[in-house]
Amino acid sequence: MTRDRDTPRSGGRLMDMVPHLILMLGVLIFAFPIYVTIIGSTWDAATIGRGNLPLTPGGEMLNNYASAWSESQGNRVMHTPVRIMMWNSLIMALVIALGKIAISIISAYAVAFFRFPLRMAFFWMIFITLMLPVEVRIIPTYEVVANLGLIDSYAGLTIPLIASATATLLFRQFFLTIPDELVEAAKIDGAGALRFFLDVVLPLSRTNIAALFVILFIYGWNQYLWPLLITNSAEMETVVIGITKMIGNGEAATDWNLIMATTVLAMLPPVAVVVLMQRWFVKGLVDSEK
Repeated sequence: MTRDRDTPRSGGRLMDMVPHLILMLGVLIFAFPIYVTIIGSTWDAATIGRGNLPLTPGGEMLNNYASAWSESQGNRVMHTPVRIMMWNSLIMALVIALGKIAISIISAYAVAFFRFPLRMAFFWMIFITLMLPVEVRIIPTYEVVANLGLIDSYAGLTIPLIASATATLLFRQFFLTIPDELVEAAKIDGAGALRFFLDVVLPLSRTNIAALFVILFIYGWNQYLWPLLITNSAEMETVVIGITKMIGNGEAATDWNLIMATTVLAMLPPVAVVVLMQRWFVKGLVDSEK
């Protein structure tokens, strides 16, 4: 009888382990290519080119990273050091993330708290832009940027991408959860629209801002199509464009060791942002679901 009582308990423990095993398998599948990239960045190009890359670190790590970071070597079409490409990507990611948050939170505040004619019409105009794919907007956007003389500039890289209907929608939905009693209390205390925004709305929104910053920073860092169209010179290349050109040059043997070192360096800023803001990021996602 003791065995009969223990059997369901053992079966329950086994069922509890299944999700964890599936999660561990998913982590391994996701992490293995990253591990191979890190290991490949420590070997020379000849070892990688033979197709039998060892799964243990090699002895060329310092040389590979030094070459990728500061020298115009290897099979690069535009011969751009990684430090310049990463600087361009960092500026692009920061401006896009901060610009999207600033514009979206102000737009959402106006739609949520102000009462003016056609308020909902403007909101639905913003919302409808979510249904338009990037390819529909990219040609007219490029023509506008070209006519303004912003080709091959930081302004051309960032300004067309700092408006975000998604962030506006998320902020608006959060603002609608703010109790009306809090709004009325602020009015009784004599707080105007700007004071209410600075003293009440912004502090309440800090976790949402942090969560969106992480998402939008990664979005800006990983941009490919728009920088490819808008940049012509090597000095304005982003790291994603640089890696693509390093891989795509078929005139000589591909320097896979430098490509992998560049890829590892390109992963560091997004990973750092996620690690540093992890607590706020998770809290912001949880708060947005309430």
